[in-house]
Amino acid sequence: MKMRILIAAITALGLSAPAMAQTLEVGAYPSNPPWEFKNEQSEFEGFEIDLVREIGKRMGKEVNIQDLGFQALFAATSSGRIDMAISTITITPERLANQSFTQPYFDSDLGLVTSQDDVNTVEDLSGKVVGALASSTGETWIGANTEAYGFGEYRSYTTQQNLLLDVANGRIAGAFGDILGFEFAAKQMPQIRVATRVPTGEQFAIMMPKGSPNLTAVNDAITAIKEDGTMAKIYTQWLEADPVEGTSSVTVAPIPGE
Repeated sequence: MKMRILIAAITALGLSAPAMAQTLEVGAYPSNPPWEFKNEQSEFEGFEIDLVREIGKRMGKEVNIQDLGFQALFAATSSGRIDMAISTITITPERLANQSFTQPYFDSDLGLVTSQDDVNTVEDLSGKVVGALASSTGETWIGANTEAYGFGEYRSYTTQQNLLLDVANGRIAGAFGDILGFEFAAKQMPQIRVATRVPTGEQFAIMMPKGSPNLTAVNDAITAIKEDGTMAKIYTQWLEADPVEGTSSVTVAPIPGE
């Protein structure tokens, strides 16, 4: 009798082991090189992909990356469909009201990308059509500055590819978005160029559901990744430069809003 009970207990433990395996569900926008993109084998690669995989490794969890549109990332974290969202997501007070964020790991600004010879400054876009990725900080910046700079029509895009194609073909005079991403795109698309940097002091971080039970552990993993030099290695691999001392790529910071 005792032997049967013991065998049953061992069997139950064995059957429950796979169910106890923990996986971090990560949402990513796949058209955002060098941060995240799909290679020829349709596998995710990029700076933030390496970062979340390293976080999973340090937490002892598998990482499953879901292909989502940029706008869909916000709904997916809000609903708890995913545990984490990446894709150069800027920490903002408005987003902090509904989402949680880890400490930042990259400092950035917006950039103005164009194919027009007569567009070299933000002021040159007066009365002209401008665009940005929907739900991005570029879109927010345009909304806040349209009156000051006299922008003409605004067009919102659901994909970065369509945004840049319209810039390249002259359907819009300029677009605003992550400057590094635009610089990377300009290397692949000779029709476009980054005309100017727009200082906004943005910081990228991992977005998570509000009050996520994983937040502290993920943030602690980022701290360790910064402190042992792994973040610097990821940075150098994908951005082909060394991180600057004092920036959020090397400096440990608290969880925003706590």
